[in-house]
Amino acid sequence: MTGTKKKDLITDFTSGNIWKQLIVFSAPLFLGNLLQMVYNMVDMIIVGRVLGNVGISGVSIGGDITHFFTMLIMGFSNAASIIISQLVGAKQKNKVGQLIGTLSVFLLICGVVMTTIGLVFRYPILNVMNTPTECYDYAMDYCIVSLSGLLFIFGYNAVSAVLRGLGDSKHPFLFIAVSSVVNIILDIVFVMFMDMGTFGAALATVIGQAVSFIWSLLFLVKRKDNLGFKITKNDFRIDKQLFGTLIKLGIPMAIKQASISFSKLFINSFINQYGLEYTAVSGVSNKIINIPMLVSNSVNTAGSSMVGQNVGAEEYKRVPKILGVVLTIAGIGTLALLAVVLLFPTQVYMLFTKDTSILPVAMEYMPVLILNFITVIFRAPANAFVNGTANYRVNFALAIMDAFVARVGLGLLLGSVFHLEYMGYWLGDALSGFMPMIVGVVYFLGGKWKTRKYVIKD
Repeated sequence: MTGTKKKDLITDFTSGNIWKQLIVFSAPLFLGNLLQMVYNMVDMIIVGRVLGNVGISGVSIGGDITHFFTMLIMGFSNAASIIISQLVGAKQKNKVGQLIGTLSVFLLICGVVMTTIGLVFRYPILNVMNTPTECYDYAMDYCIVSLSGLLFIFGYNAVSAVLRGLGDSKHPFLFIAVSSVVNIILDIVFVMFMDMGTFGAALATVIGQAVSFIWSLLFLVKRKDNLGFKITKNDFRIDKQLFGTLIKLGIPMAIKQASISFSKLFINSFINQYGLEYTAVSGVSNKIINIPMLVSNSVNTAGSSMVGQNVGAEEYKRVPKILGVVLTIAGIGTLALLAVVLLFPTQVYMLFTKDTSILPVAMEYMPVLILNFITVIFRAPANAFVNGTANYRVNFALAIMDAFVARVGLGLLLGSVFHLEYMGYWLGDALSGFMPMIVGVVYFLGGKWKTRKYVIKD
C-alpha cells in the first residue's frame, strides 16, 4: 500500500486573504514565543522564590549577557529567513538548499568562536556590568552554563529561520513547546528540590534548548523530500554569492539585534550601581515588557516573511495592506495587556519575588513601563517592513540610530547630563523604541524599497 505524500512545507503569501494568512502564520509564532517567555520567567520566578532579590539579579545579569550573544547571531538567522522568503517569491527555489548549507557552516563557526570568547572573558564582562557583589557568584554560574549552550541556541534558530522563510511556523512552535516543558520540569527539580540555584536554572534552560535543536534537526532531515527544493551534502559549504548576500543583510541585522542588546547592557550597567532593588526591578520589568513583545515579534516575524515574498514577486500593492494588519494586531494585543498591568501592578511584580522591598521602585517605574508598551505597537510594522524589504543599508542605519543614538545617547543625556539618574536611563531606553517607526515611515514614503536592488538575481 502506498503512503500518502506529505504536503510541501512552502506557503505562498503573494495572493489570498492577508488577515487569514497573517493570523494563521503568526499564531504558532506567538505560542512559541509565549512558551519561550514562560520558561524564561519560570527561571526568574523559581529562583526569586528560593533565593530572593540576589537570585533574580543573578539571573537577570547572566541572562542579559547570553542574550547579547544570541541576538548577535539571530540577525543572520533572520536575514536567511528573509532571503529564503524572497527566493520563494521570485521562484528561485533551486538556491534555497545552497543558502541553508552556507548558513549552517557559518553559524557553526560563529557558535564555537562566541562560546570561547564569552567563557574566556566572563570575569571582565561581569565587572563591566557593575554586577553587585551580593549576586556576583549567582550571575557567574548562570552566565557560564548559558554560554556553554550557545551552539544549541544557534542551531535551533537556524532551523526555525529556514522553516519560517518557507512559510512554516507550526513546526518551530512544536519544537519550542517540548523545550519549554523540559525546561520547566527541570527548573523545579534542579532549583527547588536539588537546591542548585542559578546554576540549575541555567542548566535546565540549556538542556531544554538541546532537546529542541536535536528534534528540529531530525525533522528537517526526515522531511527533506517535502521541502519543495533539493538539499544535498554538497550544499554544506560556503557559497560565495549567497554568503555575500547573507553577510550584506545579516551584518546590519546582527548589528541591529546585538547593538540593541549591547545598549541595554550598557544602560543596565548604570542601573546596577543603584543597588539590588533597582537591578531586580529592571530584570522583572524587562520580563513584563516581553509579554506585549510576544505579540509584536510574532506578527513582525510573520509580516517580514510575507513582505519578503511579495517584494520578491513584485506584488508591491499587498505590502502596505500587510503592514496595516500587523499594526492592528500588535495594537489590540498590546493595549489589552497594558490594561491588565495597570489594574494589577503589585500582583504582577510580586509574581517574581516575595520581597516587597522592590515595590516602591517598581511603582516609580510604571510611567516608563507604559511608554515601553506604546513603543511596542509601532515597532512591529516598522521592523516587518524594513526586514522584509531586505535593504541592508536601512537596517544598518536603524541599528545605529536605535541603539546608540537613541538608547545610549538619550540615556546618558537624561541620566548623566540632566541628572535624572536611574529614571533618565530608563526613559532613554523606552524612548528609543520610537526610532524604528521614524525610520520605517521615512523609508516607506521614499518609495525606493520597490526597486529590485536587494533581491537575489538568477
